[in-house]
Amino acid sequence: MGDPQTVGDTRIVTTVLGISAYYHDSAAALLVDGDIAAAAQEERFTRVKGDASFPHGAIGFCLDHAGISENDVDHVVFYENPVVKFDRLMTTHHLNVPRSFRAALRSLPAWLTRKLWMRREVAEELGVRAHVVYSDHHLSHAASAFYPSPFEEAAILTIDGVGEWSTTTWGIGRGNAIELREQLRFPNSAGLLYSAFTHFTGFKINSGEYKLMGLAPYGEPHYSDLIRSRLLQANADGSFVLNQRYFDYVNGLTMTNAAFERLFGGAPRKPESPITQREMDLAASIQLVLNELVLGLARHVREKSGQRNLTMAGGVALNVVTNSVLLHSGLFDGIWIQPAAGDAGGSLGAALWLWHGALGNARSPEANDSMHGAFLGPDIASESASDDLTLRRLSATWETFEDDVLQRKIATSIAAGRIVALARGRMEFGPRALGARSILGDARSTSMQSHMNQKIKFRESFRPFAPIVLAERASEWFDLDRESPYMLLTAPIASARRRGSTSDATGFDRLRAIRSEIPAVTHVDDSARIQTVDRLRHPFLYGVLTEFERLTACPVAVNTSFNVRGEPIVNTAEDAYRCFMATEIDDLVIGNRFLSRESQKNRPLNDEERSRWLRRFDLD
Repeated sequence: MGDPQTVGDTRIVTTVLGISAYYHDSAAALLVDGDIAAAAQEERFTRVKGDASFPHGAIGFCLDHAGISENDVDHVVFYENPVVKFDRLMTTHHLNVPRSFRAALRSLPAWLTRKLWMRREVAEELGVRAHVVYSDHHLSHAASAFYPSPFEEAAILTIDGVGEWSTTTWGIGRGNAIELREQLRFPNSAGLLYSAFTHFTGFKINSGEYKLMGLAPYGEPHYSDLIRSRLLQANADGSFVLNQRYFDYVNGLTMTNAAFERLFGGAPRKPESPITQREMDLAASIQLVLNELVLGLARHVREKSGQRNLTMAGGVALNVVTNSVLLHSGLFDGIWIQPAAGDAGGSLGAALWLWHGALGNARSPEANDSMHGAFLGPDIASESASDDLTLRRLSATWETFEDDVLQRKIATSIAAGRIVALARGRMEFGPRALGARSILGDARSTSMQSHMNQKIKFRESFRPFAPIVLAERASEWFDLDRESPYMLLTAPIASARRRGSTSDATGFDRLRAIRSEIPAVTHVDDSARIQTVDRLRHPFLYGVLTEFERLTACPVAVNTSFNVRGEPIVNTAEDAYRCFMATEIDDLVIGNRFLSRESQKNRPLNDEERSRWLRRFDLD
């Protein structure tokens, strides 16, 4: 860290505000003397899933958390260069005239009136004449991956849809310096390839990729050879070229075209229509091909960089299946992935790049990492007068307990088969709920997955749930030899914990088979997406799991994000209570308040009321 300046006895801090906006999942992050002080996504404040608008709420939170105003911000940095991005858009439109004419008409107004003038936009939105520095999209991703990592030096790999021109970059980080060495350029993009199949299988781009990944184990990769032979050309150095004959995203209107439809047997699945074996097989096929593409890139990076450790960011780094394939390849000794790997994390990366890369401040890697467990968002305190007033206004009733008593109550409820929602402490930054805004359940239950999907999350029945496990017990329950605090890795269930159930069932009928001692978190391929819970990062959750193990001899529970389908993760006490009353969650914890379903004066919403409430959200 740079040494803080002093004037007399007054210590002067340096603040850096990073911003991402106007594509998907806008966010803001604040550094105070190089330390990551706060970060949050705009969607948590506006309650609009994936909100891409200017992050007023996120910026306001960051400043309030640090106790400063807009005038106290020393540096403002935007996560990409809008001028270069505009150049890519105009060049692409020009090269594809007349097909690109409609896409140009659709995109130009926003660019010419707002997006291209980001410095003016930021100054107006912040209300101050701040000088705004532009980072580069993939440099921001690279900085978010390397600077918070525990490595003094490491290779860096960033993979997403597209930034300005780059879709993939690799480089090396040493000390406080990052050097990006090679790139793949638009339109050749692993992220856009995966998104094309997300769209084609009937899911929403930028939020449905998780569904496509979760669907893959139900199918067989029958289309993988077709994808390899017709859609792309993979090269020995890990690079690849996509055959644009089958895509339409260059023109910005749709992801795929009629040639794609002919190749894969018909029109895209309509959203909300039944999922067929074709979609399952397509998901399995593109997941296999993505694994191969990333492995090819990683081999090239390992050979050219000579580095033993790898750091990753970009939206593709959120594909936990691919991450695990890369981990088990043995190409690198250590892999660290930014928990907010998507565009939201670009705000943090931009701020870190400016602090270390542009301003030249030193960097001292921390033994775990410097992300503070990703708990960087707004706080729901143990006790808060304002939250008490809010809950009373909602006619909520509760009891308040000390931490140790509350941990026992939560563990006892889960062990009894009840579902407990947890909203306390600082909210997570990134797409994963890691114990601050989580819904917990008993992983041993054979009905928990179905019940949570249908009655709590209101989502597709095939969607898997993730386990949380005491870090020191993880290897007893999963084939995992390292920590996974950010839920970014999958691993097989340990053989000693499997049931060995066999079945000739196909498709979603495979859900009925009991595969392990913890069926609620065991996917149909006997894997699980794991979060390890340790005393340092997750002290309260660690206590809950410890007590749960004492009661049940099982240190594993279900952890899913505290939201319903189409809604962002809850942020405030009011968000938490409203979600509680609109679902079949049994117990709710807000700070140190314990609210049981039975004690509420309000009755739960009936089906009609719940449907009306849920229609507020975009249920893709």
